[in-house]
Amino acid sequence: MNTNLAHMLVRTARAYPSQAALFLGTEQLSTFSQLADRVARCAGGLRDWLGLHAGDRVALIMKNCPQYVELLYGIWHAGLCAVPINAKLHPREVDEIVRDSGASVCFVSDMKAVTNARTIAVDSTDYHALFAAPGVPVDDVAGDTLAWLFYTSGTTGKPKGVMLSHRNLSAMSGAYSSAVTRIVPGDSLMHAAPMSHGSGLYIIPHIAEGASQVIPSSGGFNAAELVDLVAAHPRTSLFAAPTMLNRLVEYVRRTRTDLSNLKVIVCGGAPLYLEDEIAALECLGAKIAQIYGQGESPMTITAQTSAEIAGAHAAGDLEALASVGRALPGVEIRIADADDYTLPVGEIGEVLVSGSAVMQGYWNNPDASAVTLRNGWLRTGDLGCLDEHGRLTLKDRSKETIISGGSNIYPREVEDALLTHPAVAEVSVLGRPHADWGEEVVAVVVRKPRTQVTTSELDQWCLRRIARFKRPKAYLFVEALPRNANGKVLKAALRDLLAKRGDEMNAKTWHWKLAY
Repeated sequence: MNTNLAHMLVRTARAYPSQAALFLGTEQLSTFSQLADRVARCAGGLRDWLGLHAGDRVALIMKNCPQYVELLYGIWHAGLCAVPINAKLHPREVDEIVRDSGASVCFVSDMKAVTNARTIAVDSTDYHALFAAPGVPVDDVAGDTLAWLFYTSGTTGKPKGVMLSHRNLSAMSGAYSSAVTRIVPGDSLMHAAPMSHGSGLYIIPHIAEGASQVIPSSGGFNAAELVDLVAAHPRTSLFAAPTMLNRLVEYVRRTRTDLSNLKVIVCGGAPLYLEDEIAALECLGAKIAQIYGQGESPMTITAQTSAEIAGAHAAGDLEALASVGRALPGVEIRIADADDYTLPVGEIGEVLVSGSAVMQGYWNNPDASAVTLRNGWLRTGDLGCLDEHGRLTLKDRSKETIISGGSNIYPREVEDALLTHPAVAEVSVLGRPHADWGEEVVAVVVRKPRTQVTTSELDQWCLRRIARFKRPKAYLFVEALPRNANGKVLKAALRDLLAKRGDEMNAKTWHWKLAY
């Protein structure tokens, strides 16, 4: 059986050839029939003009744009593998991912050179030349053929390529359609969140069911623009990080805008705090769904539908609201202790996941794969508990990942950048709760003797080495880092210090920067 994801588009184009498929703002760019034709010709160009072969990796270093959709399906149609890369990453970080993945061609929305790879801008003559090739049939691929190589990081900060197959993403798509929200032809999916992450993955179930893709002209999230587009497109769904949801709620409250055309906002990518969830329900009504997933099990571990969340809110069931829902179809969850023994209902342990959407492993990293995938279970690194109804409540992350505005930030990456500064002797990076962003990056710095350095200098140092959104938003200068007997930095002690002294910090030691 040919399990190529591109067959979903072909099937939809046959069933709904005249249905609108792709919009830039309110401008219709193609029907499903036209989109399928462009995808087939794109696949021909990738294989014949660029000389790519089955299994080759193609990097997409792009802001949200209509070309993302046709390229993604063109890559799959040709039997190739997409490597989505956050366009906000530092060029050095992009080069590292491209090198590790072995991608020989990179498509970019802004013309930028990528080391050791051919770079094609989506507004260039080379890009348009792709579609001069004749269309080719959908490539015949096995279910375990690599489709989406997504780079995430562990606590070491070294990027790891999550290998997701056509079967993995097909399972994810089916779980969404059957248990998160039902999709019908003529629905719309709004891409206000990055298409290189969750929003891009949700293209798959929506294409499969005949829903149009709507890319804002801004290429991102703008509350005023989003509200106008919701009014223009029927039954709009969108994936949003909690930060985006909070900003939309704030805008709707202030402007008293009508969002009756909104179907559902699927919130994920970071913890959705209970008070923010209630505020969204009271402002937007029964239109909030929630998912919990990881790059290693994309968008597919647990979910709460909008009806379940609204019902829990109406009943005053705060425990249900505080949970992240039940396991999705095809997913099994258990809570385990440090010795891998399954814990009973109500006890807190690591969340382990098994199912058809769980990754195949990490690209060229068998050691990391063996650690994360053990005895048939994905180790999420998250701590939680299950209740008697099968609902999962997350308690903490055993990993040190900071989630700010829905983006993962790994302390080691920031620490490594700061430690190269000649005035920095030691540094520990951690997350501090933030009302709008969920968490913000804080760096606790020990200066070398007889040296001085300002926060502005450290900012500029970071900006030359890591992405802007990863840089610390505050610095605390201390004489020494707290350590245990083995020399390990005690981040719990640092968090206590921040909590106790945050209000006492004066301008000489605590430096806030308000621009994000």
